[in-house]
Amino acid sequence: MSELIEETIALDASCRKSHHPPSVKRDLTTRLNRVEGQIRGIKGMIDKDVYCDDIITQLAATQSALNSVTKVLLEGHLKGCVKDRLENGEEEVLDELLVTIQKMMRK
Repeated sequence: MSELIEETIALDASCRKSHHPPSVKRDLTTRLNRVEGQIRGIKGMIDKDVYCDDIITQLAATQSALNSVTKVLLEGHLKGCVKDRLENGEEEVLDELLVTIQKMMRK
């Protein structure tokens, strides 16, 4: 993906907003609050010199929780934003989606 395309997508993205239904927003917020609590717990484990393997287990659980947030957002993005933009003839949304998937795969 060229830098020009990525830059154009970034500029274009700054002008758009998502439109999640209230139930999805609540779900995402609940999931993120849980992740936030897990992170605070992990910090506490480090402060208390908890065994490394136990911390790693909690980090894996936290990453899994973040992945679930990503899945919810991606599904909504594909079924809503991407679908709508394709229906409006905005095929550049496919380049944007490819960049997003590439970012997700860097993990």
